Parts: sequence; structure tokens; C-alpha cells
Amino acid sequence: MDVTEPRAERPHTGRRRNEAARQAILDAALRLLAEADGRPVTIDAIARAAGVGKQTVYRWWPSKGAVLLDALISQAGHDVPVPDAGSLRDDLRTFIAATFDGAQRAPSAPALRTLVREAAHDVHLAELMRSFTATRRATLRDLLARGRGDGELPDDADLDLIVDQIYGVFWYRFLLGHAPLDHAAADRLADSLLGDRQAGVPQPIHPRGNE
Repeated sequence: MDVTEPRAERPHTGRRRNEAARQAILDAALRLLAEADGRPVTIDAIARAAGVGKQTVYRWWPSKGAVLLDALISQAGHDVPVPDAGSLRDDLRTFIAATFDGAQRAPSAPALRTLVREAAHDVHLAELMRSFTATRRATLRDLLARGRGDGELPDDADLDLIVDQIYGVFWYRFLLGHAPLDHAAADRLADSLLGDRQAGVPQPIHPRGNE
């Protein structure tokens, strides 16, 4: 009779190694984007900075644009949580302020500007950027729909138009830098969109001060 104790199985480390390598690639891509200051970031540079081979990068991403955007999306998920304070006005102020803050914080700010520049010359990256912005738009639209369901917006409010106005202000100020993206601007934007309404259409934003 065999009474030998069964050997404990060794923990499978391949998955952990793969995840560690994948995270190292994302971290390296985000760091290089932040340091690039508009210069192109190559797959070779990403692989070298992550301490892996190029084929390891291509195991998870079909192109350089894909890995760069994935790195930014990973960061954005931490920077802009979805608030739920019970008031649409408070939630919208918080969401807009977090969007403004996250986009201007290192390494997201230079990374995002580099991606926008590269997307102008990379059709695949431009499509990925549209997917990225669509995800953020959907999150904001869900927040607005929740407010409409609670009666804080008219039933006929044009949610897509409100989303366009919020991100329109963000991208215009972010790319041109002609006015601040601060908490005061976030509050005024939210108040303007949720303030006086005619037929459920948001009223225009009235600048203050030197804006």
C-alpha cells in the first residue's frame, strides 16, 4: 500500500510573470510618453525600458498605438472615478474636476498630448483614440442619465449635447491652453449646464474674469 504523501503542486508562476511583464510594459510606455514631449515613442524603446523583447510587447498589443493608449486608459481609470454623491450637480462638478485634474497631472498630460499628435498621422491610433473617448463619453452620459432618471434633468434633455459641451470645453482648453482647467471652471461649467434651460437644451457657458 502506497502511503506516500502527495506532493504539493508548485504554484503556477507563469501567469504572474506574464502579468508583471505586461504591467512593466504599460508603465514603461506611460513613462516614455511623459518624457517624449511630442517626439515619437517606438516599440523598441518601450521594450527596452520594460526589460522585455519586442515580441513580448506584440503578444498583447497589435501596434505601438495600442500599447500607448492602453497605458493611458489604465491611468485614466484611476484618475477619474465615477462619483455618486446623490446629487447630479455635485456628481457632475466632481466628475468634471477629476477629468480636468487627471488630464493635467504627470504623466497623463504629456502622454495625452503626444497621443493626440501621433493620432494625426496614425489612422489606427486615431481609431483607438475614438474608442477611448467613446468610453469616457459613455461614463459621463450614464451619470447624466442617472440624474435625468432622478428628475434632476428634463425628460427631453439632450444628454449627448451636454456631453459634447463638457468635453468640448475640456479639449479646447487642454490643447490650446488659453484658459485654465481648474475646479472653479469645473463648477461654473456644471452650473451652467444644469442651470437655466429652455426646452431641455443647455444654455451657453458665460466666461468670467480673464477667461
